[in-house]
Amino acid sequence: MLVAISFYLLAFVAIASAFMVVASRNPVHSVMFLIVTFFSAAGLFILMGAEFLALLLVMVYVGAVAVLFLFVVMMLDVDFVELKQGFLQYLPFGFVVALILLAEMIMVGAAYFTGETKALATYSGEKSNLERFGEVLYTDYAFFFEAAGLVLLVAMIGAIVLTLRERDGVRKQDITKQVGRTRETAIEMVDIESGQGVG
Repeated sequence: MLVAISFYLLAFVAIASAFMVVASRNPVHSVMFLIVTFFSAAGLFILMGAEFLALLLVMVYVGAVAVLFLFVVMMLDVDFVELKQGFLQYLPFGFVVALILLAEMIMVGAAYFTGETKALATYSGEKSNLERFGEVLYTDYAFFFEAAGLVLLVAMIGAIVLTLRERDGVRKQDITKQVGRTRETAIEMVDIESGQGVG
C-alpha cells in the first residue's frame, strides 16, 4: 500500500514539475522545477529497485543542471548585481521545493526499508543490480558509452569556447616568448661601486 501511494505521489509530482519547467517564465523557477523532476524520477527508480540509476540521476543530472544554469548566465551576460539583489525573494519558493524533496525522500525511504519494494530489476543469482548493470554497460554497450563520453567532451569544449571573452588589460602568458628567452634578454649584469646602492 505504501509503495502504491509513493508511486502515485512521485509520478504526479514529476509530471506536474516537468510541466512547470516549460510553463514557468522565470528561469530560476524553471531550474527549481527541473531539480524536483529529477528527484521524483530518482524516487521512482528506487521504488523499482534500481538504486544505482537513482543515485546517478541525482548526482549527475542535478549537478549538471547547476552547471547548465551557470553557462546560461554566462552566455546571456546577466547582470550579477541585479541577480543578487533579488535573491531573497526566491527563499520562500526554495523552501517549498526543499519541503517537497524532503517529503519525497521520507516516503521513498519508508517504502524501501519496509521491504515492500521487492526490486523489479533484481535478477536470479548472486550478482547485485549494480554488477549486472556494469556488465551490460561495459561489454554490450561499451562503444556507445565511449561515444557518448566523446560527444559530452566536444559539447564541454564548445561551451567553453562560446563563453570565452577577450578582455583588455589582462596579462597573459606567452609560451613562445618564455621558451625563446636567452641569457642576454633574461638577466642584466650591473657593475655597482662599493658603498652605493642600485639607482
